[in-house]
Amino acid sequence: MDMSAYPLLEGIDAPAHLRELPKSQLPRLSDQLRDYLLESVARSGGHLAAGLGAVELTVALHYVFNTPEDRLVWDVGHQCYPHKILTGRRREIGRIRKIDGPAGFPVRDESPYDTFGVGHSSTAISAALGMALASRNRGDGRKTCAVIGDGGLTAGEAFEGLNHAGDVRPDLLVVLNDNEMSISENVGALNKTFAGFLSGGVYSNLREEAKQVIERMPTPMREFAKRAEEHVKGMMVPGTFFEELGFQYFGPVDGHDVDALVDVLERLRGLEGPRILHCVTRKGKGYAKAEANPIAYHGVKAFDPAAGLKAASEPAPKTYTDVFSDWLCDAAEQEPRLWGITPAMREGSGLVAFAKRFPDRYLDTAIAEQHAVTLAGGLACEGEKPVLAIYSTFLQRGYDQLVHDIALQNLPVLFALDRAGLVGADGATHHGAFDFSYMRCLPNMTIMAPADERECRKMLSTGLTIDGPSSVRYPRGKGPGVVPDDDLEGLPIGQAEIRREGSDTAILAFGTMVPAVAPVAEALDATLVNMRFVKPLDRACIHRIAATHPRIITVEENAIPGGAGAGVAEVLAEQGHRPELLHIGLPDSFVHHGERDEQLALVGLDGDGLAQRISEWLGREVASPAPTQ
Repeated sequence: MDMSAYPLLEGIDAPAHLRELPKSQLPRLSDQLRDYLLESVARSGGHLAAGLGAVELTVALHYVFNTPEDRLVWDVGHQCYPHKILTGRRREIGRIRKIDGPAGFPVRDESPYDTFGVGHSSTAISAALGMALASRNRGDGRKTCAVIGDGGLTAGEAFEGLNHAGDVRPDLLVVLNDNEMSISENVGALNKTFAGFLSGGVYSNLREEAKQVIERMPTPMREFAKRAEEHVKGMMVPGTFFEELGFQYFGPVDGHDVDALVDVLERLRGLEGPRILHCVTRKGKGYAKAEANPIAYHGVKAFDPAAGLKAASEPAPKTYTDVFSDWLCDAAEQEPRLWGITPAMREGSGLVAFAKRFPDRYLDTAIAEQHAVTLAGGLACEGEKPVLAIYSTFLQRGYDQLVHDIALQNLPVLFALDRAGLVGADGATHHGAFDFSYMRCLPNMTIMAPADERECRKMLSTGLTIDGPSSVRYPRGKGPGVVPDDDLEGLPIGQAEIRREGSDTAILAFGTMVPAVAPVAEALDATLVNMRFVKPLDRACIHRIAATHPRIITVEENAIPGGAGAGVAEVLAEQGHRPELLHIGLPDSFVHHGERDEQLALVGLDGDGLAQRISEWLGREVASPAPTQ
């Protein structure tokens, strides 16, 4: 990229270079950083609106704090691109989220400036508290700062961190980046209260005017007025909430005034104890199209900044999320007890249409996965039909509730697990690599994995009829292109489908791996079974296959330990069968960012990789299959 338009930014390869600039240059640098960010992401794709809104804050933090010696912890990390540009990764930012480029989130192995690996919301305060306590134990005087958005504050872990910090009182600064947005619009009474009182200028103006009046009063009246001010503030301002937790509260300040930010951060850096700085920012700042529609510009593919994001000229193929969205609305038309629930992922999980058509049965819990799971359990107790649409990786955050509040009580909650398997550019924090394993071990669970879009709709309908917890897991993006039926008919529970009868080798495939391995089965003349159900497994089918096939291969887009293949092995052992057995699945390691197709090839779950792995195991060549899509 031509750096002639960014002369100040070109000279910054580390925050130490930034700190050599006079303060008067920081507004100009911020402008260049914002323009560079927009140009880079427009070429490469990635998270955009959050970073545009955090430019001045990022510049000010690295200018005031002695990073990386001082610890700077970002929450979630969608806003971290300006941080990466200023910390030595400017030249690589055009390859962000690519398989050979930087991650889209802070990653400890990538840079010493990425002090804590993130990707899930609301962890920054807890992590920063741990760092601050370690610094206090060593007595090294290092400063620690956590940056969290107002959306992140809707999650319980953030308040757990605040509560503990107020008790142990470390040297910790929490910066509240208030842009009134997470990915979808923020929801909840707490958020509305914060937005109403903290984001506006009325409170700041009144407070400053009151201070001036009070300071001119005689001493006895001044003391009385200050006490009265605290009582009024306690009734009106959530800043007092933080103060009651043991934090000194400062703000709100303009998060786009880099001079003011530097001034206040320099003062706060010299203080001790837990303190909160409230900054008001605008997501998408500086790019009018992103300011007007921050949800659309949250994560983008490559585009022309002058033209903005364009509407597709022709309808895109239906994704699995689209299949779920259509099914949910169709099922709700027939079933008045159906509820759609999401933990702050309305767009990503496909609940936009449902929210518009059935607003009285749509629930967005904010970033509160634990609450969302137990809320669904409460609805189920009263005979309702809750459907929790949640990413596989985010359900991990509600696992105790899944065990204790749902499975133990055998409550009929349907979990629609989006983003199962490898997800592409978001990388290791977002892969749904473990849900077969963490759900299969739970009593009462029914676990389904569709091979195509038609099966996905049928399995969702099946789950709604089960008198107990169930899940349907499906990947990000489109499937093989099998058009779903319009009806709401389900499938026989626990019944597999033999898609191809072959010779002496059988391939038992789950979900996405059915179409992936089908050409290999054809080339090998192997029996191919679409298992459909991870739990209950089709034991009769497994017995029949084992009795007639000396070699069995299981294939799944899930971790092998505890996964679907492990379940097949358990059934074979119980039945007394001893076939040669090969398990193929995700590796026992975390898979990093890149395109989904690249990731599948990297771990050997594409057609070529499956053919090679099976060839090696069989000791004979299997022709490399043609692509299935």
